[in-house]
Amino acid sequence: MPESQPAPRRALYRHADLRALLDPQSIAIVGASARAGSFGERTMRNLAGFSGQLHLVNSRYDKIGDLPCHASIAALPGVPDLVVAATPMEAAEGVLQDCIAAGVGALLLYAAGFSETGWPERIALQAKLVGMAQRGGVKLVGPNCIGLVDYARGAKISFVAVPQPATPPTRPAIGIVSQSGNLGFALAQAVEAGMSIGRVLTCGNSADVDVADLVAALAEDPACSAIALIFEGMAAPRRLIEAAEIAWAQDKPLVVYKLATGEQGAQAALSHTGSLAGSDATYRAAFARAGMVLVEGFEGLLECASFLAKAPSPRAAGVAVVSTSGGSAIMAADRAEVRGVTLPQPGAEAQAVLAARIPDFGSARNPCDVTAQVLNDPESLRACAGALLADPAYGALILPNGYAYDVATPRFAMLGELAEKHQKPACVVWTTQWLEGPGAREAEAEPRVALFRSMDRCLAAIAAWQARAALRAEGPRQVERLATPEAASRAAALLQAAGPVLTEREAKAVLAEYGVPVVEEVLVTDAEEAIRAAERTGYPVVIKVESPALPHKTEAGVIRLNIGDAQALRAAFAEVMANARRATTDDQINGVLIQPMVPQGIEMVIGARRDPLFGPTVVVGLGGILVELLRDSAVALAPVTRTEARRLLEGLRGAELLKGFRGMPAVDMEKLADVVQRVAELAADQAAQIAEIDVNPVICHGARLLAVDALIAREAAPHG
Repeated sequence: MPESQPAPRRALYRHADLRALLDPQSIAIVGASARAGSFGERTMRNLAGFSGQLHLVNSRYDKIGDLPCHASIAALPGVPDLVVAATPMEAAEGVLQDCIAAGVGALLLYAAGFSETGWPERIALQAKLVGMAQRGGVKLVGPNCIGLVDYARGAKISFVAVPQPATPPTRPAIGIVSQSGNLGFALAQAVEAGMSIGRVLTCGNSADVDVADLVAALAEDPACSAIALIFEGMAAPRRLIEAAEIAWAQDKPLVVYKLATGEQGAQAALSHTGSLAGSDATYRAAFARAGMVLVEGFEGLLECASFLAKAPSPRAAGVAVVSTSGGSAIMAADRAEVRGVTLPQPGAEAQAVLAARIPDFGSARNPCDVTAQVLNDPESLRACAGALLADPAYGALILPNGYAYDVATPRFAMLGELAEKHQKPACVVWTTQWLEGPGAREAEAEPRVALFRSMDRCLAAIAAWQARAALRAEGPRQVERLATPEAASRAAALLQAAGPVLTEREAKAVLAEYGVPVVEEVLVTDAEEAIRAAERTGYPVVIKVESPALPHKTEAGVIRLNIGDAQALRAAFAEVMANARRATTDDQINGVLIQPMVPQGIEMVIGARRDPLFGPTVVVGLGGILVELLRDSAVALAPVTRTEARRLLEGLRGAELLKGFRGMPAVDMEKLADVVQRVAELAADQAAQIAEIDVNPVICHGARLLAVDALIAREAAPHG
């Protein structure tokens, strides 16, 4: 795929590159202090349990506590792997110089006041530090960084209070990566509720080491079971996509919560396509392409990551629900329908167990309500849950927990045993509002049981788990090329010969080179010529003024539809020309297009846009004049495979319209997906010359698909 990044990107740091940072054997604190509450003192306290060597550096002390204190990095008895600078901004450059001179592997800068201020001189200072660090072989984290935590080795490298688990992780645990230090450490407090978290990695201003590097490193870390990422944005987000591809290759779930989802940063758009393909939509498309799992809310990030870390591959698409509450069972059914998760009925063997163990006032079906009678017959819950997990129709089981009390706590160990036995995940949905009540920690600790505090988030996570598995089952992504190399070169020549905005006729000529079906047309310059053209085409016809100054012809009033005879055509010709002359000058009017009136069908928009961060993207949606009102669209990075093109179409809210509507035949989805592929291929091939493509509408009626209007916009000064 053509790259859109204007500057070369630094290669990702991998796990081996960041060993000094992530697995230091020795750490030096520059600015170590005996003054209570200082950053240096707080860091020393946090690192009291570090399993490696800890060195203190401050020329004002000979000793702090039981540890000797050295005057400089050069005076240390050995070269530390990692230096933590608990020093003011003004000292940062000197500390970095000392690290380079000593051969230190990594430096973490707490100090704020650099590029985040927006001041040119501070931005320049940060850039200077990055250049020095990269030339000197020092991996720089920060500045403006809260720190890093490795719970397994007791490396709590921070000046803030670090959340403390009851015990260090004993199995591969979740790794947290966050651009926001505060939010990253806020997530880390889940360790105090029993969640298994191995690392918390924040990167502040990301001057050198950034979230992409940290994700790539965790992807290759066997002690990490899944990655939870809080992401704001970055100048070169394709680096994050590269890191996600490493995680995908390692089958390491990468779950992301994206901040800054507004469209203020979206590129100003000339076409409908641009208004539909905003920055958030493009990020979502890029995340999906890379196999990342996007969660809708911060609150669900760790829940989803924990579930994906614990869940094996789905063994079936169905999900079973076993509940002691009829209301919770209904809630599960409601949210499953919204999230597209199927709750099929049990097979005969499981059904027989349910019927035997559930009282008449319960529900011996899926969702299953075993009722409060489990208090009198505790084994009934085990029997029903076991029967459902054994049923080949189900890949997972949900148990809502409506009341936090000791009576319910043993159920979670029972559920864990059954989940392990059947190699299927179980989910406990904590519907009680005593969020950390009895049993929560026990449920969280089960290696095959995932704890959710929202039924909707539980079903969303299951849907994401299933979608991720389906994507892995598709195998390596292979894009089939549809247009010939000759077509690409001919289209490039047409674009080079055109102005900043192609006329409809010019745009259709480019699309036709890529095999996009376009309506036939004739350009005329007077009414009598228009009548002769219409007679050859056959009435009814459509007329449109062609002018590079009028890309939005409907708004300019220069289109007339369904003209049935010569008299009507003569009058319409005069009207549209008069409207055109009111909107622009004669030298900007090429003439009038005569086209056959295409019969009614479903109107689609298929477009493309060169995103400033990700390069070419393709957009599909319901088209016509209501396209921006309906805003029913889907975006993908271009080019796309046939499967991806169909997935875009089938993911539209109005996809049912394509299956046949009000007596119209079902649209040929293969042909429509083919058009999507071809537009995406054009956008990818000609990314240096095309800013936007808007094919709107493509009128679809059964197997007949015709693009009846099109717009292509180029940059004024194309870059190659």
